[in-house]
Amino acid sequence: MSGAITPQQLPLVLPHEEALGIDDYLVSSSNQVAFNLINNWPEWPSPIVLLAGPIGSGKTHLVNVWQEMSGATVVKASDLQRCDVNSLSESGPVAVEDIHQGFDERSLFHLFNAVRLHGSSMLITSRVWPQSMPLQLPDLASRFRATTPVEIEEPDDMLLKMVLTKLFADRQISIDSTVVDFLVVRIERSLNAAAQMVDRLDRQALASGKKITRVMASRMLESLDE
Repeated sequence: MSGAITPQQLPLVLPHEEALGIDDYLVSSSNQVAFNLINNWPEWPSPIVLLAGPIGSGKTHLVNVWQEMSGATVVKASDLQRCDVNSLSESGPVAVEDIHQGFDERSLFHLFNAVRLHGSSMLITSRVWPQSMPLQLPDLASRFRATTPVEIEEPDDMLLKMVLTKLFADRQISIDSTVVDFLVVRIERSLNAAAQMVDRLDRQALASGKKITRVMASRMLESLDE
């Protein structure tokens, strides 16, 4: 019988709680600058910070850390048009998540102005820089240029290793370090890929009733290649 892993074998995995506190944020050279900037609030170079990074890079985790520090209101960029931006900024710091998914330009422009008017702070997250967006409002483009940009880079080996270990721990899975070392040099270099691999291995371990091993990880990678 083939050792290939098929999706039909994989059971439903119960939801698990991801630890998103400041002590749970894993820091390496790829995200040190971003972490330091968030941690230094309210001593920011400008009232508004733009945090950019690839999918699964930890932007939401940093938003959560900042929310705990500042008491910020968190809103999706796509929901801004339904918000009273003046009241939003009056209530304190604001985090606007995922502007790459689309937003109403006038609403965000007014929020920029309201945050500055009330002497507040705003954290904006995106997978791409605003320069690559087809903005229609020149004044909004100038507001973006006045923000403090900070980037989360692709993870290095040390961060991938720490993240894989944490993801397994979040699911209460005891994992041998040799399995983590094996995965670090073979999976796509992204935190999203790490999360997907942990999820697949967790499902396979539950389906088979076996512990996650290097052999299981190798077969999983082979099945994905196929």
